[in-house]
Amino acid sequence: MAVINEVTIYTDGACSGNPGPGGWAAILMAGGAKKELSGGEDNTTNNRMELMAVIEGLRALKRPCKVDVYSDSAYVVNAFAQDWIGKWIRNGWKNSAKAEVANSDLWKELLVLTSTHKVVFHKVKGHADNEFNNRCDELAVAEWKKISSNKGKD
Repeated sequence: MAVINEVTIYTDGACSGNPGPGGWAAILMAGGAKKELSGGEDNTTNNRMELMAVIEGLRALKRPCKVDVYSDSAYVVNAFAQDWIGKWIRNGWKNSAKAEVANSDLWKELLVLTSTHKVVFHKVKGHADNEFNNRCDELAVAEWKKISSNKGKD
């Protein structure tokens, strides 16, 4: 039987304005090692950045892993915990109002990644006493600030 690595990923997204410049961050931890990832986009939403944080964290894994994802985003966690995604798929990527599911491009990408790994999502309280969630927030905010300060310099 193949050994499955166990990985913990903390994620967060941030946006200045909604839409506006945004940033995402992920902290990956396994076997005593820790890796920080972050990035951003010029014109995005907070929900897109929350999704990108999880996507980029999972993309960084080199092989199938057992992953615990910690996020302060009810949007991300509840989509899995309350099976919103299953309902969206059954409804042809339409929500309960029969409108197109927002960010379906990212949800579909995340679905592929969660089928590669054994992922469990955990909700954490944002801006509280969780050092890894707070660090993700710092990294994500730094990304949107960097994007904001570079505007008009091209």
